[in-house]
Amino acid sequence: MRIIGIVGLFLLCVQVACGQGRVRYEFKRNLPVYADSLIADLTYPLAWGNSKITDFNEWRQVARQKVFDCMLSAPPKAVNGYSAEVVYEEQRDGYRARKLYLRLSRYYTVPAYLLIPDGMGPFPAVNVLHDHGGHLFIGKEKMVRPLACEDSTVVKDADEWLNGYGGQYFGDYLAKQGYVVLATDAPMWGERGQQEGPRRDKYDMIAGNMMMYGIDLSAYMTYDDLAATEWLAQQPEVDATKIGCTGWSMGAYRAWMLAALSDYIKAAASICWMVTTDEQMSFKYKRTENGGFANCLPGLRRWLDYPHIASIACPKAMLFINGSQDKLFPVPGVEKAFRTMHDVWQSQGADRMLETELWDMPHSCPVKAQQRVADFFRKHL
Repeated sequence: MRIIGIVGLFLLCVQVACGQGRVRYEFKRNLPVYADSLIADLTYPLAWGNSKITDFNEWRQVARQKVFDCMLSAPPKAVNGYSAEVVYEEQRDGYRARKLYLRLSRYYTVPAYLLIPDGMGPFPAVNVLHDHGGHLFIGKEKMVRPLACEDSTVVKDADEWLNGYGGQYFGDYLAKQGYVVLATDAPMWGERGQQEGPRRDKYDMIAGNMMMYGIDLSAYMTYDDLAATEWLAQQPEVDATKIGCTGWSMGAYRAWMLAALSDYIKAAASICWMVTTDEQMSFKYKRTENGGFANCLPGLRRWLDYPHIASIACPKAMLFINGSQDKLFPVPGVEKAFRTMHDVWQSQGADRMLETELWDMPHSCPVKAQQRVADFFRKHL
């Protein structure tokens, strides 16, 4: 007994010295230990096929409203409607580039880049949505080459971030293909960041504080994407019947969310963000979702899973590309999500409008993926 007591005391001292906390615990790897039980209780009663609603158009309206309900308070609209202040403009090879401050809400303006092809419009348009990456110093500059008015540190950072995009600015590439391109900063990224500097570890704390106001920071990102797309549709250079959206990683999440919630979007392409909750939030794999509040809408999982929400976009043209080597999204969860969405599009006789592909690649947005998106938009926009 004395030996056991000494060993126990030694282990306790080791735990305290290593900062390991108490012997008993309820959370590990950022999840509750009862995660499997939580997953088992997620029945998604509002999903198409689970819901008692049998008319698809009615279901879309009800499901969309449930998403909005879980998004909490929307930012109040600007008093005099949307407006834009052009602060800088430059000519590029085949298109003009503008830096704007968009008045999308009474609370704030949103820094943005707008690329307009040379020639006579109106042109089809694409809202390009930047990623998360745990890197908050730049936002819109991840998608569009920074304008000459930007600080050299911004330009350098953006050029270095291009590694995830195969060395090519996605937005500029699409502008050269003849699209008006809009890129905005999401809340907490780029020029909408923290005065003290961009720190990933502060994002969740700020998001929690925003909750105290009855505001969901992730929802504000989506609300801004909706408002920016509506503003884009009002521009004289844009053919409002031909607007798409695309993005990689968090930008891909933003793209299918936007397609599900906005009637202005006709086609959407998402690269490396689709999965089911049961695979993403379980202990089966070495990691769990760590985007924090970046895609968290309170209570929504009690009604709809990710592919169910994306299916609100049916029968729109949608492209999903995920990587088989992507450690952020387990392949079984990706495949389940793809099957779920195909079931919905098939039920509406529109399966040809949904394209899902699993590529042999890690979590990235290479040039070939951008080319695939351009081909997709050429077909549908």
